[in-house]
Amino acid sequence: MKIAVAMSGGVDSAVSAAILKKQGHEVEGFFMKNWSDEAEAAYRKTHDGKLPGQSECPWIEDLQDVEKICAALDIPFQSFNFEKEYREKVFQYFLAEYQQGRTPNPDILCNTEIKFKSFLKRTMKMGFDKVATGHYSQVHEQSDGRYTLERGADPNKDQSYFIYHLNQDQLSKSLFPIGHLQKPQVRELAEKFKLPVATKKDSQGLCFVGEIDFPTFLEHYIPHKPGPMITVEGENMGEHKGLEYYTMGQRYGLNIGGTGPYFVVDKRLEDNTLIICQGADHPSLLSKWFTIETSHWISGEQPAEKFECTVKVRYRSPDVPCTVEGDTVTLHNPERSVTPGQFAVFYDGDVILGGAIINSRELNI
Repeated sequence: MKIAVAMSGGVDSAVSAAILKKQGHEVEGFFMKNWSDEAEAAYRKTHDGKLPGQSECPWIEDLQDVEKICAALDIPFQSFNFEKEYREKVFQYFLAEYQQGRTPNPDILCNTEIKFKSFLKRTMKMGFDKVATGHYSQVHEQSDGRYTLERGADPNKDQSYFIYHLNQDQLSKSLFPIGHLQKPQVRELAEKFKLPVATKKDSQGLCFVGEIDFPTFLEHYIPHKPGPMITVEGENMGEHKGLEYYTMGQRYGLNIGGTGPYFVVDKRLEDNTLIICQGADHPSLLSKWFTIETSHWISGEQPAEKFECTVKVRYRSPDVPCTVEGDTVTLHNPERSVTPGQFAVFYDGDVILGGAIINSRELNI
């Protein structure tokens, strides 16, 4: 097969390309540039010419690493520019969600709009049979011809949460070569293949910028709008710097002295008030239900009007048993800091059923 590998400059996509070449496929590496030079230049201008904590532009370093990987594997290399698509489909949505008091997940949007839409569409037009990425997830064709998306074999690295939005057509054209492996095995293969990024650390940054100080980055695009910060009991605890800079359950950055610790419970947009509570076990942090919007089901339809499954309300949260009925999700055990704007992803064992955006949730204040 002729396979286009989306390469980030990291070890996971590099090993994916190496595995596919070893299997005898015709492999070509692709780097996607999503972050706008213009936006980055404006950001740097207000931050002494550099991104916080970085000495050079992250995408340039990643691009150079991809070139080195492709040279080491002796495979062709190309770079795609998706800045326009990223700004229109991902970044503008990202900012709009924050301005509405919600907390979006740009990594999911990046996968949905760029990797498995723009990139997939362009490579298919170029005559490729499949696209491959370094995601720790698995796709399987069933006896009836339908495809299932399943968790990666490494529970600590499973990334199925981030690609729940794939449909049957996209799954039929997607490969995840390392989905059946544990992370240490991937590192070992990188050494075996003599890849130049074998010891490169995993990226923990935003998918469009890299590892930066996020609040500082956000300040460039959303101006501060201070307002009152009060406890659920009504006690005034000072002033917040802008609702956009906080998310549900947040502890750090509140700058409150005293006994503490304090956590964010809610953001009240109508009067620009941040609601907080004292103590990690405060009941106001828990929700027994939430509603969803913009749902997507991998099979093409919701399993049933009412069904049982498990749900993740954020990437690192454990699965919680739940009942889904229409657009309401009832949790069998209350969950902490359910956050509007985040994505709820539903599972049947290791199989991903689909997901949706969290719209509202039970608020105990």
